[in-house]
Amino acid sequence: MTIRGLATAVAMITASTFTAWALYITLVEHPARLDSGAAAGRAQFRPSYRRAAPWQASFAVLAFVAGLLAAALTARWEWLLGALALGSVVPLTLALIQPLNRRLLGADALGDDEVLGLLRAWGRLHAVRAALGGVGVLAFLLALRAR
Repeated sequence: MTIRGLATAVAMITASTFTAWALYITLVEHPARLDSGAAAGRAQFRPSYRRAAPWQASFAVLAFVAGLLAAALTARWEWLLGALALGSVVPLTLALIQPLNRRLLGADALGDDEVLGLLRAWGRLHAVRAALGGVGVLAFLLALRAR
């Protein structure tokens, strides 16, 4: 396999995995968490976040780097677009989602309304992550189709 083939395969696999996982969390896990109520939702958020965060971050960064490499090796703008969409989830997470994570993971006593408000805001921002992943996957598919 060539470097180009490896870069495109890694980009597609990691982008698809990131996006599928983000969609599952957004469409299935997080709504169930909210339906469980504030105390149970927050209690479930903690171990779920600790397990998912390293995987999600790794897949997003790998898709970004592999997409950039694929763009450089193929001169296809679609790879660059996809890489930028997937790479943008990292600053989005650090700037907007991480403050919510800290509050939800912290030991502070929060009222039920506050917990549910934080979880709802987290869910909306996580949906943006899933959408950015979807943009990345679609761009990568267009790049593969153009070969």
